[in-house]
Amino acid sequence: MEVFIIYWVIVVLLFVIGIIQIIVKAAKDQPVKPGLKLVIASVIMLVIGAGACAVILSNLNIGH
Repeated sequence: MEVFIIYWVIVVLLFVIGIIQIIVKAAKDQPVKPGLKLVIASVIMLVIGAGACAVILSNLNIGH
């Protein structure tokens, strides 16, 4: 179970760091591509993680 918590913490950290990089580099007129890559990676991880959680929860037999 702690693996799922670590996974979600990593997703949130990637997203926050990516957003901060985009804001800072845009303010300094530098390329924002590394920050965009982090945000895109975190969104992909979010979709994959949410799908995995849905599969895990759909296999639970609650009430049976």
